[in-house]
Amino acid sequence: MNDTIIALATPQGSGAIAVIRLSGSKAIDMVDNVFYHKQKLIHIESQKQVFGTIKYGDDVIDEVLVSVFRNPKSYTGEDCVEISCHGSPFIIRSIFDLMIQGGARLAQPGEFTQRAFIKGKLDLAQAEAVADLIASESKASHSIALNQMRGGVSNELAGLRESLINFTALIELELDFGEEDVEFASRTELKDLVENLKIKIQNLIDSFHYGNAIKNGVPVAIVGYPNAGKSSLLNLLLNEERAIVSDIAGTTRDTIEEVVTIDDIQFRLIDTAGLRDSLDVIENIGIERTKQAISKADIIIHIFDIRDYREEENALTPFQKEISEQGKKVIHLANKFDLIQDNFEIKTSIAFSTKTKKGFEDLKHTLIELLEKSKFENSVIISNTRHLESLKSAMTSLKEVETGMQNQLSGDLLAFHLRNTLRYIGDITGNIDMDKDILGTIFGKFCIGK
Repeated sequence: MNDTIIALATPQGSGAIAVIRLSGSKAIDMVDNVFYHKQKLIHIESQKQVFGTIKYGDDVIDEVLVSVFRNPKSYTGEDCVEISCHGSPFIIRSIFDLMIQGGARLAQPGEFTQRAFIKGKLDLAQAEAVADLIASESKASHSIALNQMRGGVSNELAGLRESLINFTALIELELDFGEEDVEFASRTELKDLVENLKIKIQNLIDSFHYGNAIKNGVPVAIVGYPNAGKSSLLNLLLNEERAIVSDIAGTTRDTIEEVVTIDDIQFRLIDTAGLRDSLDVIENIGIERTKQAISKADIIIHIFDIRDYREEENALTPFQKEISEQGKKVIHLANKFDLIQDNFEIKTSIAFSTKTKKGFEDLKHTLIELLEKSKFENSVIISNTRHLESLKSAMTSLKEVETGMQNQLSGDLLAFHLRNTLRYIGDITGNIDMDKDILGTIFGKFCIGK
């Protein structure tokens, strides 16, 4: 990676300002060749910004601000230059042409952050958090990504790795004195360490469901019989007429997906076709998609007509096994409460009316409560599937260490399982030799310019 790369750091298209980034050993020289200012960039201090013009021969391309970041005090750990120009596609294209003629090449997706990782400016978990931060669409997902980028997950894992490294070294030291039958690593202390590590890793694993839901939006399926008020509920939550509301059963033929933010958390709402037996081919396809929506949802809002309260549970009867086995959470809404007497008693449902908004605040409160948000407020949260799989593998290796001690395995076999645990934890932060293909896959998901 000795070459110099260039990319547009701002969105494509016309705009007031565009930012063009270069990184590499010749970045400053390349810009210096076409940038005109009373002082050469080569003499400008790091983290300084200067105003001047970019020219092609005698032709002025644009008046720009140029920021200089010298290694290692830059995002990538290399010499970096950022050119803030006017957001004309012609100007952007002209500056790119000049830089490429000077020897720069177009950056690959995520290549700036990949260079930062290789130069040790970020570990792998922090680098992945950069992409999550850019993609965050709510305060909650932003907070999780920012915490990870600042080293929240990395610091948690660093403590685990240090303890493991020390014990692994002691056990391997024993192997050098095998004939003398000495024990440098107390098996009692190792047992306590393994138990402690299992608790910490399990806490991280448990946080994934919450973290992943926050990162991608919590999937919520709105289900019930025809005319129960599903589409009216969707419109109420969105505060707009998104779904067609009609007294005609079977109006909703397909699932409708929308996103709403409640208490800084995004919920992906799925309005579904009414659950019933039908001879209509198209409606049956919609009902089948309803079943798929239930399968994918973390939370199910079951809305029913309070006047048919005896049918409250029947709509979900075919899905009870799946709901129970997968731990899906269900909210029952007794809708159309405005049509009955106020002294009507219900026990397990929320008294609701899409017309008068009765129970609306209770519903929003329940949605947040079901996420168990408070349980993770002071915890390190993971939201990356790759991290989850590595933690599960680390947990398996720790259990093998535990079983090995119970079976009085030799030190070399215990050390083997401990090293495996270290490798899986190191996979997360990149504290091992990473395969180039793996890095390419990870950073290939980034946007160009980052």
